[in-house]
Amino acid sequence: MKNLLDLSYEELVAEVTSLGLERYRADQILDWVFNKKVNNFDEMTNLSKQHRALLKEHFSIPFLKLLDKKVSRIDGTTKFLWELEDGNTIESVMLFHPDRITACISTQVGCPVKCIFCATGMSGFVRNLTTGEIVAQILSMEREEKKKIGNVVYMGMGEPLLNYENTIKSIRILNHKKMGNIGIRRITISTVGIPDRIIQLAEEGLDVKLALSLHAPTNFKRDQLVPLNKKYSIEEILNAVKIYQKKTGNRVTIEYVLIKGMNDEISDAKKLAEILKNMKIFVNLIPVNPTAEDLKKPSRERLLAFKRILLENGIEAEIRREKGSDIEAACGQLRLKRIKSTS
Repeated sequence: MKNLLDLSYEELVAEVTSLGLERYRADQILDWVFNKKVNNFDEMTNLSKQHRALLKEHFSIPFLKLLDKKVSRIDGTTKFLWELEDGNTIESVMLFHPDRITACISTQVGCPVKCIFCATGMSGFVRNLTTGEIVAQILSMEREEKKKIGNVVYMGMGEPLLNYENTIKSIRILNHKKMGNIGIRRITISTVGIPDRIIQLAEEGLDVKLALSLHAPTNFKRDQLVPLNKKYSIEEILNAVKIYQKKTGNRVTIEYVLIKGMNDEISDAKKLAEILKNMKIFVNLIPVNPTAEDLKKPSRERLLAFKRILLENGIEAEIRREKGSDIEAACGQLRLKRIKSTS
């Protein structure tokens, strides 16, 4: 039995017609799934009972099982802990802005990158998510909250570019007008930097936004924060980003988590400005969400000084506003807590 959420539009049409159904039946099914959030063929009343029985034999439409949900009293940020069919757990987050709702979704169970400030890495890596499991996060959140998600950020648990094929396929599904119908420029991939995959992404013809989690201006410091840097240096990653920009013309966001005493010095800001000069970028400065006692946020004065250095050197930068701080909204924290409580 095939997971319908794993299928592209073209694949679903081919499957449906191979069963002897008319091509337009695929559109009817997708309207039920993506617009009405129905994942039971018995409820698809514009299909005959015979067709429904046939489809049930060949397809499943597994939405995710909700294990836990936290809602911020500060800003409404909502965090979900889902159980997959194999019993593994992942997290997704809904972020509310005045003009849009953004979903932060996962691509892996755990994460192999192990950034020292990330709770996901602390729980270890289990496996990649399937295309359908990535797509199901959007559908499950929309059904649970009865709200339409307009923006998607691949910035949850896991490294999207280490699950490349499923990430790209899920983007095409979420972007397709008869499926997720989310504008391609409203979809962002956040990566710690896998050079060959960044270059491959440039060739996909997908006009997605790209965010690079850099977090340090030198390899010495980044090696300590992002262990994968020992495999892919800052120079290799930024070279790949330059190739990406030459091909796409798109601005890239640089994510920079600021940790007191580790990467927040004025000399770090100056070095960061130096390595990013002449690039079409925007720097998102993020005060660390402490997942360990020895990781502290810089003072407000230090944050502003760091930003000022970048601006003075012609680098566009902003300090990200915290969301969901009262519910530990950083991805991985809820799952890690559950793992510890059951071990």
